[in-house]
Amino acid sequence: MNKALITGGAGFIGSHLAEHLLANGNEVFILDNLSTGSLANLSAFTPHERLHMHIGEVTNRALLYPLIDKVDCIYHLAASVGVKNIMDNLISSVTNNIDSTIAVLEAGSKAGKKVLLTSTSEVYGKGGLAPSTEMDDLRMGDTTKSRWSYACSKALDEYLAFAYAYERDAAVTVVRLFNTVGDRQTDAYGMVIPTFIKQALQGIPITIFGDGTQSRCFAYVKDVVWALHKLMEHPSSINNIYNIGSTEKVTMNELADAIIAATNSQSQKIHIPYQQAFKKGFEDAASRYPDISKIQNLIGFVPHHSLADIIAITTSHIARISAKEPAVA
Repeated sequence: MNKALITGGAGFIGSHLAEHLLANGNEVFILDNLSTGSLANLSAFTPHERLHMHIGEVTNRALLYPLIDKVDCIYHLAASVGVKNIMDNLISSVTNNIDSTIAVLEAGSKAGKKVLLTSTSEVYGKGGLAPSTEMDDLRMGDTTKSRWSYACSKALDEYLAFAYAYERDAAVTVVRLFNTVGDRQTDAYGMVIPTFIKQALQGIPITIFGDGTQSRCFAYVKDVVWALHKLMEHPSSINNIYNIGSTEKVTMNELADAIIAATNSQSQKIHIPYQQAFKKGFEDAASRYPDISKIQNLIGFVPHHSLADIIAITTSHIARISAKEPAVA
């Protein structure tokens, strides 16, 4: 039995990872400040004798160091999330990402514990027509475009991880997640699929930023956490970067149409210019999707859930949650 620490373990992805690790016989320690995470995300499998919840900041050494002493490995998921949240809180989003990563890498390297750092496809920046590979150069916009602040902070997290590997002999693995989605994900921070589904279920206009021709891919959270666990266990993942995502591309217009059809909604699509939706300095990548051959070759990762599966699962979850919410007077 392994003992694992998950920073941000009460969040959307973190809670699914905790559930997966517990189901596979591990002991799990969670550290989360509940700024975007929620204890409700853990309710399906708590209380549990092998789950230990700690509420607080990752940067709190008095809390972090004793937890790291108790575990064999660290999944570092704690970070600012959501485009809307990040664009509304630029300074705190950047500093939170960097400060928490330094804290985990410093403590993990001193204790000799492997750290898996969750980064993001955002580091690929403007992307391109071809799938992104782990060795691609990163191409972001200029520093006056605040859209890229999150991407830059996560890229710096990656640089820090490998700096600790080189200078401190730390065992690190970096994963770049491409739009992880599924049940427990909230629309509160601008996540596109739960936002579209909630609008469709309410029969209100589905708001698409830009012209809707930008394309993305979406991976189901349970497929993703399986890969995180396998990478942590695999000795050859150390000091490497891995894309995790789906290769099923969809434009935002196509995504909205699919959700309208799946929910039998009467909603119409409306397009909102980026300048109206966000603060000054926003721009977006026309296309972003991963080459996943590297992780396939190492652990046999294959996304088992299609976009249609994801929409059905997430719609069912949001409908259940909405049915439990009190009516607004």
